[in-house]
Amino acid sequence: MLGDALQHALRADGYAVDWVRDGLQTEAALGANAFDLLILDIGLPKRSGLDVLRQLRAHGSRIPVLLLTALDSVSDRVRGLDAGADDYLAKPFDLAELSARARALTRRGMAGAPTLLRHGPLSFDQVGKVALLDSKPVELSARETSLLEILLQRSGRLVSKDQLVNHLCAWGEEVSSNAIEVYVHRLRRKLEPGGVRVITVRGLGYRLDKPETGESRNPGSAL
Repeated sequence: MLGDALQHALRADGYAVDWVRDGLQTEAALGANAFDLLILDIGLPKRSGLDVLRQLRAHGSRIPVLLLTALDSVSDRVRGLDAGADDYLAKPFDLAELSARARALTRRGMAGAPTLLRHGPLSFDQVGKVALLDSKPVELSARETSLLEILLQRSGRLVSKDQLVNHLCAWGEEVSSNAIEVYVHRLRRKLEPGGVRVITVRGLGYRLDKPETGESRNPGSAL
């Protein structure tokens, strides 16, 4: 129940979330993917969260880690922090507090990297997950937000459908190429009135086009 609630809350905040349910799956996921944040329960089956964390740090990973546990003694907190955790949250907790801690750890993990992405009149705060077009907020769903973020991170370059699927969807989810096209279509409708166009390169993927500087074109002319 807690895992399901966390997954929904984080997705509502604009994160793409992979949820795995034991220590061995956690190690496999961390070995196969690059994540911005790990929320780790100490009491995992098959391999404890502390063992996973020690192994992670032994391999040199610097991913921010937020530990969750039902244990809340000083010695438990010390063990978790000494194992390499960046923050610690005892159960039960408020989802709003977890969201705030996740934002803080994500900011810390991005230290030295730009957190504000710009593309002509469009700007996107990667920490707050807020998009502004001509300084006005753009209302986006969680997946539209993730789609915009990956396009901005690769501004001017092609992003394949496979890359979008990996960025937008968690493990165990199925998404069709038609679903990706629907998300792109929805994003276009919100960006093109402000002069930001999402271009389809057939058979290859999508990219953000440079904003028009001259006479504007019909938004429907985008492929």
